Amino acid sequence: MKKLLEDTLLRFEELEVLMSSDEVLCDSYKMQRVAREHGMIAKLAMKYRRFKQLNDQIMDALDMLDGSDLEMRELAELELVGLREEREVLWNELLDMTVGGADASRASLVLEIRAGTGGEEAALFACDLYEMYKRYCENSGWRVEILSLNATELGGFKEVVLGVDGESCFRKLQFESGGHRVQRVPETETKGRIHTSAATVAVMAEPEDVEIELKPEDYRLDRFCASGPGGQHVNKTASAVRLTHFETGIVVSCQDEKSQHKNLAKALRVLKTRLYEAKRSEEQKKRSEERLSKIGSGDRSERIRTYNFPENRVTDHRIGLTLYKLDSILAGDLEPVIEGLMEYEKQELRSAFNNYK
Repeated sequence: MKKLLEDTLLRFEELEVLMSSDEVLCDSYKMQRVAREHGMIAKLAMKYRRFKQLNDQIMDALDMLDGSDLEMRELAELELVGLREEREVLWNELLDMTVGGADASRASLVLEIRAGTGGEEAALFACDLYEMYKRYCENSGWRVEILSLNATELGGFKEVVLGVDGESCFRKLQFESGGHRVQRVPETETKGRIHTSAATVAVMAEPEDVEIELKPEDYRLDRFCASGPGGQHVNKTASAVRLTHFETGIVVSCQDEKSQHKNLAKALRVLKTRLYEAKRSEEQKKRSEERLSKIGSGDRSERIRTYNFPENRVTDHRIGLTLYKLDSILAGDLEPVIEGLMEYEKQELRSAFNNYK
């Protein structure tokens, strides 16, 4: 956490210098990029700058307490009370803002849900997860848009990709990445046996346009006719698109819109997000030995949660949280789980940061 805060403040001060340089002032594109990045990190950087100032002031006041001047010692004692109170408030704010690392303040994300082992039952579970997240996002006042959808004949989803926009959306949903397991009796099960199926969820922070530069020559664009339901127009018009990124091999397809232009825009949004996620994952890997949190790895193969229908139970295995309110959670009341995960992360950060404070 300290490295993140120090790096953020250092970059913020670099950007302050750049914004007044002739090179940037004379180039509107560079100015846009610098100003956008400056605005993104300003709140965190300025709070941390003030936090460091308070630490210095507290150290000065403690030195005064060791002096021989009685009046100065009394003034220092009074000053220390206010300084420590302000630092405590600021410290808690910094903890809240850094849960999730450098991307904690992102207000846009891409959420992918894929059916795993379990065939059609897994696809139906993926649909249940989609409904759960959709309701939670809507209840939070966030905008939700389907970017890509691959449905099954029985109403399940092989894959669904959502775009979510809204304040604090990434901070709250970031820990949903991983393997989700369901235990229930499928409707097609005649003997009442409980089956176990799985789905994977990936939550990826969406970058600003200026952060990921993607040129037409960086990818191959294929156009094709959409398949599946959608009417004659969708099936007969080459409105679907597939993007293949040359350097990474990442492939994105979109066919849900009747307009090829809209499908291309959605596909580009997903491709940029996946490229940013790949970059972010690589950076995290390089500093993995420095990671403090046990719950934010985003490993999609890791089983993070079990949904047990017979017991109306949800268990998050990372923090040992068990709630017997599966029905309300699937209805979109995810807040108890999310708050538990965020509080756990904050306590981890708090413990690691105590020696610095």
